[in-house]
Amino acid sequence: MADEMVLKAQRFINSYAVDGIPDVEENGRTSWTVMYALTRVLQHELGLSTLTDSFGPATLAALRSRFPVIDVHTRHEAVYRVVQSALYCKGYDGGELEGTYNPRVAASVTRVKQNMGVSAVYPGDGVTPKVFKALLTMDAYTVVSGGTDQIRTIQQWLNGRYVGRQNFFIIPCDGNFSRDVQKALIYAIQFEMGMGDETATGAFGPATRDGLRNNSVGPGSAGTWVSLFTAAMIFNRRAGVPFTDRFDARIGDSVRQFQNFVKLPANGRGDFPTWASLLVSTGDYERKGTACDCVTEVTAARAQALRNAGYRIVGRYLANYAGSTLNKQIRPDELQVTAANGLRTFPIYQTNGGEASYFSRSAGIADALHAVERARHYGYKAGTRIYFAVDFDALDHQVTERILPHFRAIRDTMSEHGPEYEVGIYGPRNVCSRVRAAGFTSASFVSGMSTGFSGNLGYPLPDDWAFDQISTIKVGSGSGHIEIDNNIVSGRDNGQDSYGMGQFSDGLDVSFDKAQRNAMLADVQSYFVNVMKVPEEGGSGGLAFSVRTTTECFDILMDYDWLLTRLARNLRVRKALIQCPLMWELRAMNTADGLADELVIDHYKGGASTKNDSSTGPGQIFAKTAIRARNHAIREGVIAGTIMDATKESDLWAVWQRLREDTVYNMTTVPLVLIEGAHEIGAARPGLDTDEEDSRRTLARYNGTDQSAQGYGTALLGLYRVFEKYHAPLRDR
Repeated sequence: MADEMVLKAQRFINSYAVDGIPDVEENGRTSWTVMYALTRVLQHELGLSTLTDSFGPATLAALRSRFPVIDVHTRHEAVYRVVQSALYCKGYDGGELEGTYNPRVAASVTRVKQNMGVSAVYPGDGVTPKVFKALLTMDAYTVVSGGTDQIRTIQQWLNGRYVGRQNFFIIPCDGNFSRDVQKALIYAIQFEMGMGDETATGAFGPATRDGLRNNSVGPGSAGTWVSLFTAAMIFNRRAGVPFTDRFDARIGDSVRQFQNFVKLPANGRGDFPTWASLLVSTGDYERKGTACDCVTEVTAARAQALRNAGYRIVGRYLANYAGSTLNKQIRPDELQVTAANGLRTFPIYQTNGGEASYFSRSAGIADALHAVERARHYGYKAGTRIYFAVDFDALDHQVTERILPHFRAIRDTMSEHGPEYEVGIYGPRNVCSRVRAAGFTSASFVSGMSTGFSGNLGYPLPDDWAFDQISTIKVGSGSGHIEIDNNIVSGRDNGQDSYGMGQFSDGLDVSFDKAQRNAMLADVQSYFVNVMKVPEEGGSGGLAFSVRTTTECFDILMDYDWLLTRLARNLRVRKALIQCPLMWELRAMNTADGLADELVIDHYKGGASTKNDSSTGPGQIFAKTAIRARNHAIREGVIAGTIMDATKESDLWAVWQRLREDTVYNMTTVPLVLIEGAHEIGAARPGLDTDEEDSRRTLARYNGTDQSAQGYGTALLGLYRVFEKYHAPLRDR
């Protein structure tokens, strides 16, 4: 909602015709853009030649020099207006933005300093440099959504106690634990250790580790160290812990619960390992775990070295990174070697995942189908959890926009095409917690070793953690030497130690070679024109009103080659068989099909139409056909799902909408229609070695059961051969 006074602040900014002060949108809404612009206005008024978004050391020094306190005696209209604008952007009364330090401004400054917890350090109604710096942020100083009064109290305490130190700046008092609050806590610990301003960094380094070893707390302890320790416990969401300076029996019990949670010896004391687990995502990185993960083959010698070093579970990769020369995937017979040497394994799926742009619904579907195929290939049994990787420092908005849709797709695809497997996630703490909270995963493999990730700083260990990756080490010597990531184990996932026969992967279709795109298109066009008598555009009969050219239809197939390839491999059918009806139905689709769809919509919206079903989407599938095909696939164990009733309009309408609106769902249904059709007519279930006659009959059944359907099957068998001309050689590479 627009705020009239924020709008005035934006107009004030835009009144400057100064290089380095950009115009802001006059929309009455607070944003970082507005705060950055106000910072630049202040820098200009302070006489700085370089204007930046950062309220850095130069700005702070200039402010201290010219205006150590801004109050009624300052008498600088422009600076007053920056203060007033900042107050309004923070939700406080800034007066009329007329450039005076009136009683309303003074009262608001007094109140904001109280909210920050610094009124005792900075008494009165003046704005000091550090308060000004805090005003020009988007930080809140009252409890906001998700925050608690207890955490706000700690934030205010930290501000009030340490704001006088050189590099400690006012942190939010919004009741939420965050990266800035985490850093402030480390600063506080360093100050209490006696570090000087030139030494304290707010980072959990060697000196901080050494200092904490000398500052354990336990029953009977009292003072600031207990306050800092209980603050750290509260930040880690340990329920029932008070913010106090006295270590009593209740705190000892809470400490034991936390130690059990992170798998530390439960001694009830705030010793160094406990401090470390509270303050940094690795905890004590020198701890020896009982699980590891690696990109290197675990040979018999390496397995023995790992076993001798205390490891019992090994994470290994299901597939290689696309385009990489690193062969990190499980080798033939490797799982049998690990099992024979007393090691269990858990599978990791990562073929990319190193940047936000990778994650999407389509990538999630492709990853899930590929992971299921590879897990079955290696013989992983039902109940195995596959950990899908998020291997970058994902910001919160990227989790919302990219990662959640990706994992929703993984969850949904796995539940249909790989229901025997569970879904896990590998990633920073915040990513794991948010994906789990959305219900998309059942356990987390935490990349705790990435201590600098914003998704680890300021976030507690996820409640559902299974493995916590804390260090890279080397184990063994000679032929047993191996580099591993050392992982702490919670006991939520103990991996697998026996495996099935596995499914062979030889002869499965692979992704299309895009370099052959033009050649294949030319052959498809030639077949359409010379055999099917279908020109590039339009045609006779219903084709006269077709909505796509042959090339456009072909390009749709190429756009979804990722999906069709994964489906073909997962269902162990030929990709060409799926492509044939899709190619033809896309080409044959005409304006009448769109009108039929509108009649179905009218029917379900309460109109006069009695038409409750139509062939729709790229595969031109009736909802009744889709329900029949999916029910058959569920009963045969081809996919998992809920049996639906084609005589119920509620089921018809639900399926029809998905067929029409969701291209992936429609295309995924095509091979199921083919499989069910083959069953109905007594043909062999489509597979990797189905003979041409059964393929022809199956393709014919896709169209119907009359004589014209036989012609459809014959025509599409020829198209099948065109596609296979290109697919077969790729399979043999």
